[in-house]
Amino acid sequence: MAIPKVKKEDIIKAVEYIEINDVPKNNQSTTYKLVYMGKEYPPKYVIAVADHLANGKAISTEGFNAVEAVNFLERLGFKIQKIGQEEYEMTITAADAISTDSRFSMDDLGLGDKYEPNDVYYEKASGEIVRRKREKRENKISNQTMSRLLLQVFESEIINLTDREREEFPICRYTLNSEPIKGIFPSIDEFKKHRKTIEYLIYKRSDGKEFVIYCWNIFSTIIFIQECLRRFGEVGDKVKLIYKEKTGKDVAQVGSEEGNQEDISHEAKGYKNEYSYILMKSKNIIFRGAPGTGKSYLAKEIATDIVSNGMLKKYNELNDEQKEQIEFVQFHPSYDYTDFVEGLRPKVNKDGSMGFELQAGIFKRFVDRARKNYENSQKSVEEVKIETSTQETIAEFLSSIEFNTQTATFFTKTGNEFIITDVDDKYIYISIPNNANAREISLELDDIRKALESDKKFSRVKDVTEYFGYKWPTQEHSYYFVLYNEIRKKRVEPTKKKEVKREELKNYVFIIDEINRGEISKIFGELFFSIDPGYRGEEGKVSTQYANLHSDPQEKFYIPDNVYIIGTMNDIDRSVDSFDFAMRRRFRFIELKANEQIAMLDALDDDKNRKEAIKRMVALNNEIVAVEELNENYQIGAAYFLKLDKIDFDQLWTDYLRPLLQEYIQGMYDEVNIMDKLEKAYRSGIEGDED
Repeated sequence: MAIPKVKKEDIIKAVEYIEINDVPKNNQSTTYKLVYMGKEYPPKYVIAVADHLANGKAISTEGFNAVEAVNFLERLGFKIQKIGQEEYEMTITAADAISTDSRFSMDDLGLGDKYEPNDVYYEKASGEIVRRKREKRENKISNQTMSRLLLQVFESEIINLTDREREEFPICRYTLNSEPIKGIFPSIDEFKKHRKTIEYLIYKRSDGKEFVIYCWNIFSTIIFIQECLRRFGEVGDKVKLIYKEKTGKDVAQVGSEEGNQEDISHEAKGYKNEYSYILMKSKNIIFRGAPGTGKSYLAKEIATDIVSNGMLKKYNELNDEQKEQIEFVQFHPSYDYTDFVEGLRPKVNKDGSMGFELQAGIFKRFVDRARKNYENSQKSVEEVKIETSTQETIAEFLSSIEFNTQTATFFTKTGNEFIITDVDDKYIYISIPNNANAREISLELDDIRKALESDKKFSRVKDVTEYFGYKWPTQEHSYYFVLYNEIRKKRVEPTKKKEVKREELKNYVFIIDEINRGEISKIFGELFFSIDPGYRGEEGKVSTQYANLHSDPQEKFYIPDNVYIIGTMNDIDRSVDSFDFAMRRRFRFIELKANEQIAMLDALDDDKNRKEAIKRMVALNNEIVAVEELNENYQIGAAYFLKLDKIDFDQLWTDYLRPLLQEYIQGMYDEVNIMDKLEKAYRSGIEGDED
């Protein structure tokens, strides 16, 4: 039996029924609670009552488990909490901030890293409640909601402040001994002149302009709230913050004020996955655990969460552009640096001969995409206008010629003929019919683009030579000189009517499955340094092994701040012992236990199979830990049971689980008897169903 066919209104009627008739003692919940209108109810019993009221069935919680009930209610939009996960209420006034959590202290607001908001509202002295009017795509509740609400309530008062008053406006203080962070700025560019961080929120004003302020954890802007109340509020006005502890045993560690300021993250978005926040803080994480615990599944879910800014959960819901922000690779013993970073690869030349060319590996190509986005996001609107104009100018020139025809034929100052034969993202290809030594060469499109952006005037070939930093002119400079001036004639001036926007900074997530199966030092090479969270950005620049083959040998590689790396590995894999210690200290390791990803089984089409799978998995895992030489690291994860969409329970046992378990217990005393017990547990499942 599956979840009964009931609707949201049936659940509400069930809650009203329970208010009158109460909950029988044997139907009390010990794990989850449904929170509705300030009161708490057992999820399974609520659904059973809803089934009774809607379908005339007897009130029974048999046939579905607590996880199924919780997932169903959450899909309907109801609020679910784990038993023991207390909700706290903070009242912020102009003079004080008082919380029902005794651990809260204004002396250490960095503790806000451990909490997340459930609700925020402004309560006027008159009793009127004001809530945040959300912008398009803004999360309903996030770490920024409280600050956004106050900017909304006092927008006109803040606009009327002088520039100096806004710049000196207190925003954040993590400890009583630290200097406060100040400043309400009119743009990101102005904000970054004062703080080298992207931990900020952007508030869209009603007049179309912006306010930008520093914002990170849930408590980071309490002093901003208090300052607004002191300056603009009425006596008795207050802000209510309802919050709870983050779930999961691995929440990001609380750092000092300096540490929090330097952590790089986008606006503090409300992510769907609890581990997304950890990745944003730590940069590199590795999920470790037994086979089938959903490590790869979870990695993709986190990546989807982060690149969609908390809007989506499933990878296949992403659009093509968002999918470009995620890359997946699986390490194996023969994987090496040339696959991952860069190396020489065979190439067939146009004349049919074989040669080699330097090609970027999967990681370098991915980082180049992220780096381009990061660098573009830091440019001013004026720089973007110039670049847009340059791109349109080049496009205008190329559209005016037809390759390998008279329109693509040009002459150098000395009368040497050359023809444009092709173009791609990197090069303009030309042929020189009368040159016996070099009939075909390629010109760097980026060099022409940069020169156009600088608006240099080249009146002689020597000007090109000097611009590119060479002592002596080369044959190529003659062709650059001609093409540059021809393209420049087509210059497209930026129009004021056309809106030019700076590129939005995006998150990029690189997933390395089975990271311990590769020879880490051979694969990463000199990138050990760049991959370190403390050396992201230009501070971590390194020359790669093939730097001498780059068009610019001085070019250095670095990993920008918007790149996040997730690795996965099996604890019981024999190759774990060889995992490089230099890499260990650059990753945060998070253990996943078998029962932590049980929600994966919601993907099973057959509800009966799902219920049975949970029972069998729990029973088998209980028996595994009962084996003297085994422990939780050997338990079976939910991923194995997803195969039940294609095979039955018997086939799952004989073809997948039994061979794995036999390897676990091979060589143990009385292994035949141990295997019998494991099989019996798997086939019998467990009696009853706990809520």
